[in-house]
Amino acid sequence: MILFNLKANHTNVKIEVIAGLTTFLTMSYVLFVNPSILSLTGMDKGAVFVATCLSASIGCILMGLIANYPIALAPGMGLNAYFTYTVVLSSGHTWQVALGAVFLSSILFLIVSILPLRAYIINCFPKALNLGIVSGIGLFLMVIGFKNADIIISNSETLLSLGNLHQHSALLAIAGFFLLVTLEALQFKGAIIISILAVTIASYVFGYAHYNGIFSMPPSIMPTLMQMDIRGAAHLGFFSIIFAFLFVDMFDNTGNLISIAYQAKLMTPGEKLPRMGRVLVVDSLAAFMGAMLGTSTTTSYGESIVGVKAGGRTGLTALVVGICFLFALLVSPLAASIPLYATSPVLIYLACVMLRMLTKLDWKDVTEFVPGVITALAMPLTFSIANGFAFGFISYTVIKIFSGRYRDLNFGIVFLALCFVLRFIYK
Repeated sequence: MILFNLKANHTNVKIEVIAGLTTFLTMSYVLFVNPSILSLTGMDKGAVFVATCLSASIGCILMGLIANYPIALAPGMGLNAYFTYTVVLSSGHTWQVALGAVFLSSILFLIVSILPLRAYIINCFPKALNLGIVSGIGLFLMVIGFKNADIIISNSETLLSLGNLHQHSALLAIAGFFLLVTLEALQFKGAIIISILAVTIASYVFGYAHYNGIFSMPPSIMPTLMQMDIRGAAHLGFFSIIFAFLFVDMFDNTGNLISIAYQAKLMTPGEKLPRMGRVLVVDSLAAFMGAMLGTSTTTSYGESIVGVKAGGRTGLTALVVGICFLFALLVSPLAASIPLYATSPVLIYLACVMLRMLTKLDWKDVTEFVPGVITALAMPLTFSIANGFAFGFISYTVIKIFSGRYRDLNFGIVFLALCFVLRFIYK
């Protein structure tokens, strides 16, 4: 196809379609995990399922047609947990206000993507904090995964303690986790979705969950459509919450773009990223549409690498993924039947994958690895991605200044550190 320059990218329609199907199979767990997490805020689970399918489909189709990259998009893991557990459940804001924050962050992302400011912002983040942020989100997901399976519970004296491992939620989640990791070790395609379905089927068999069928017409999206409270979002902790949504999304996309471009041999070391601006614009538009439909931030998925390894090189791969998400609208009964603990193995496994980033810290430089570790640990311990950002920037700036390494700093780092200090002072 001329639109996707298949011949120039040394690929063909068959390869691209297979790559798209492979990518969809690998990331289809989002269909079940995202509604399960967001419904804890009081959002209608069926409407969130439809919003998840539509936002992912729109994002993938736009990525294919506008940016011509084999990158798939869907509501992001970590960002949906932040939306639910920090912004709504911990801070006490409504899910409508949280959607408003996602909407505002997507507008800012679009502005940043269009202006030359984008490259400056990305480059001003030190590597140690980037690695700490990814790892911290992983730890955040792990705590949520353990919590949803009742493997850990709250304790007034020790904050957290071991739950009752004899109950079905813990036992089935643990079994699902070992199944998932075993299948991944055997390089079995669709390991994540198989794990979710296996735990769900076991729940049906033992009477812990109810089977609602597989196929039906999609439920109504009206309970979440255009429900964002933009005015409310502008009055809550505007800086820290919208900052978290904006920058996690931005760095997710940049990191995935670089990784996929290398894997697909679309760039070589030292080259500029081709069509980077288009990718970020598409991502901001997908997040914009997702907020209006009724879901947390839509972002690019690292699972797109699987499709690239299967031969995907162009936007046709993303287009196929987008079409698959449209067909997925017909499996809403299955999504509604998935118990929350069936998704816990996925969160725990994704956390393990993300924690690999800590190995890339410069462990010989105390001024680098300490802020990175503080960033990572602050997120699960304070149950907030935004606090992880704050602790990271403040500690990085203070340590660099006091150790005489102030030349490692730039205006952006210092400015953000001061903003976070003021936030804590006047909170």
